[in-house]
Amino acid sequence: MKNKMKNPFRHFLNLDEIDTKEINLILKESHKVKKNYKKKQFTEKKILAMIFEKPSTRTRVSFEVGMKLLNGDVVILDHADSQLGRGESLEDTMKVLSKYTDIVVYRGSNEERLYKLSKVSTVPIINGLTDASHPCQIIADIMTLQEKFESLNDLNISWIGDGNNVCNSWIHASIHFDFNFKISCPPGNFPQKKLLKKFKKGNIQLYNDPYEAVIDSDVIITDTWVSMGMKNNPERLKKFKKFQINEKLLKKTNKQTYFLHCLPAHRGCEVTDGVIDGKKSLVWVEAENRLYAHQAILLWCLKKI
Repeated sequence: MKNKMKNPFRHFLNLDEIDTKEINLILKESHKVKKNYKKKQFTEKKILAMIFEKPSTRTRVSFEVGMKLLNGDVVILDHADSQLGRGESLEDTMKVLSKYTDIVVYRGSNEERLYKLSKVSTVPIINGLTDASHPCQIIADIMTLQEKFESLNDLNISWIGDGNNVCNSWIHASIHFDFNFKISCPPGNFPQKKLLKKFKKGNIQLYNDPYEAVIDSDVIITDTWVSMGMKNNPERLKKFKKFQINEKLLKKTNKQTYFLHCLPAHRGCEVTDGVIDGKKSLVWVEAENRLYAHQAILLWCLKKI
């Protein structure tokens, strides 16, 4: 796959814009960082700025801890307690941050804004999440599966629930690996048609019935039915009811199937306690692997690997 990134900086914006070779390099480094925990460090101090327009637990903590373990330091800007909350444009903020820091993580709603920032920035930018994508999560997810399977090629991976930003980034990842990706969502909640048209190959299938989508699945993935910024809507939750990951659904896979969830989980909604706390749940390893995956992404963006 030809690298589409024209910027001289190694931005980590979306998985489909990075060479397969580079994706594998990041993943290899993720495993190496985990194996050699706390041993790899920058030879000179590096500063990470993180901009949060949306709340965060795992992204914030894993990047902050990860950067400090690499002998770097971190500056955090929340929308409410910076000039961003008083009307300063994000572009102006980014121009200044580029003078002060070595790399930036941006977590917000609008993906167009992310790309605008990448054009004005003179340091690498990492996509910490937008409404359209969550590529950092998928690096941690793939790393987690690589610990269980010799290869992702030919795996049957089922996404059940809302066709959201995490699902979108799994679709992006499908160009790098030959897994079978089966997506099952309520009507009106599948990923956007233009995205599916752009990336749909023989290894992406859509299902209305989640019980059909999980047959022979090696891995089942879900996420919350109510994403950040959405209002709780009882009617919305009602149409997702049969998409819950529970013991009954897992029996339909006809094999021992692993379970992933990026967290936070709404127990009793998209997943039962029995599944998320079960023997085949990789959720807690997946969450831990965010730390190592994010360190690898930082090292890649700063050209240290």
